[in-house]
Amino acid sequence: MRAAVGDRIVIASNTLDRPVRAGLVVELRHPDGTPPYLVEWSDTGQTALVFPGPDARVEHTGASTVTEDEVSPARHVRTWHIEVQLYESDRECTAHAVLRSGEAPPLHSDGQARRREGEPNIPEIGDEIAAARALHHLGDLLLATASGDLSAALHYPTTLRT
Repeated sequence: MRAAVGDRIVIASNTLDRPVRAGLVVELRHPDGTPPYLVEWSDTGQTALVFPGPDARVEHTGASTVTEDEVSPARHVRTWHIEVQLYESDRECTAHAVLRSGEAPPLHSDGQARRREGEPNIPEIGDEIAAARALHHLGDLLLATASGDLSAALHYPTTLRT
């Protein structure tokens, strides 16, 4: 990986709970453009010394002297959104989960939890159980959808397992 001052560095996190980060290369530590780089992060404005890993890519601004052979391939980064709505009554909770991927129609699933007579009324536990069941079912639907899409692309039946 090589960069020049003014290039943009993008780091796509390999964990779900961390956002994609982007920053501007403001200083090089090596004249040949190899890491580390002093980067000003666009989300905080702070400057940090960055040793990019395999989850990073450099977007060249055009003023760079880096050749095409040195450009790292761009990764396809997307954000999907899952919304979970919880509906509670006296002894049951229903969770409705919706996955929105942007390109495909949204996927919907439901999960339920029921409290037996005599059990303590702790709504948070019912929420957790109903949401877990809805998300589990949503995962099954997503695998079934991917299996159908893969079958159509390969022109023969496929089954994906968890």
